[in-house]
Amino acid sequence: MRAAFKAIGVGLLLLLVAAGAGAWVKREEVARLWAVQRLFDPDVIVWNFGHMGELFHSVELPVAPGGALQPMLQGAEVPLPEGSEALIAARRITGVAVLADGQVTHESYHLGTGAEDLRISWSVAKSFVSALLGILIDAGEIESLDDPVTRYAPALEGSAYDGATIRDVLQMQSGVEFDETYSDFWSDINKMGRILAIGGSLDSFTAGLDARAGPPGERWRYVSMDTHVLGMVMRGATGQDMATLLGERLLAPMALEGQPYLLTDARGQGFVLGGLNMTLRDYALFGLMYAQDGRLGELRIVPYDWVEESTRPSANTAPGRWRYGYHWWMPKEGSGEFMAVGIYGQYIYVNRDARVVIAVSAADPAFGQGEVRDGMMAWFRQIAAANAGAGAME
Repeated sequence: MRAAFKAIGVGLLLLLVAAGAGAWVKREEVARLWAVQRLFDPDVIVWNFGHMGELFHSVELPVAPGGALQPMLQGAEVPLPEGSEALIAARRITGVAVLADGQVTHESYHLGTGAEDLRISWSVAKSFVSALLGILIDAGEIESLDDPVTRYAPALEGSAYDGATIRDVLQMQSGVEFDETYSDFWSDINKMGRILAIGGSLDSFTAGLDARAGPPGERWRYVSMDTHVLGMVMRGATGQDMATLLGERLLAPMALEGQPYLLTDARGQGFVLGGLNMTLRDYALFGLMYAQDGRLGELRIVPYDWVEESTRPSANTAPGRWRYGYHWWMPKEGSGEFMAVGIYGQYIYVNRDARVVIAVSAADPAFGQGEVRDGMMAWFRQIAAANAGAGAME
């Protein structure tokens, strides 16, 4: 009888431990869900954008920071254009780094941030995913952009992505119906954020999208999950997760100054459509690599042809100011300029003609207004004009 009571006691203890563990897991999920709800609140947004790894699942990327292939040397200081102080305040800019001919001509941090901060990329990460795709295609691990995505990601069979090619999703022409409105609690992008917070699978969420807005390849529509599909394709082609691929194939060869990390879902799959976290100088280094046609120092990291092809307008964008390539933005007028762009004012601007790169981090609540991006482009061009010829890019 004593043994029976002892067994019952042990069983009850195990149940209590299990219940406590479950409660702790739920507590973590509730904390992440609350973080999603308050992520963009004005009083915490700047702190949040520099501490995303404390709020969500994340993994450090396999790099060895501290030995840049092409160190960003300090050049002669070039002042920002007149009126920049007001623009920085209005756009809630947290950091600005300007490279002219590969040399730092301006670097400043605002709203309590600093050079060592790892800032969230948001959709700037999409351009990194594009670079990685070019590397894998050049290596022959993915045969063609015209392959269907289901060849490498069979989990997408029967979804709205069935029938789309890699090129379709790379150009944001998948035809998938997806509401990207950040201000709408019930939008698809915000549903995805809550799935991420409560421990759901990004793969399952993506495979569950079944509504189409039109045929694949017909018209450009900005759908962030298209980038996650590229991640599924690359994982299927290589058998490696995206943190490993981004770290080993792209970022480690760049020899970054800082230690980047990537947000993930609860299953460890990378949030590649916007979850990269790096220092501002390392974002600028990525822009410098593209300004130099895929090279840093003497090492080619991204194939030359891919850099050229991906930064040319190729998507069927509607008439307007902005055009789109392979996960890069270009202004409608002019040439030699392209940008990686993320919500709330994250930018990497490259001006090949002026040999200038500008990286900006921000917490701008007005980021979605068309005149804001136009104003930022005008500012970037002023900076580029003032910095043209300020050094000697290799």
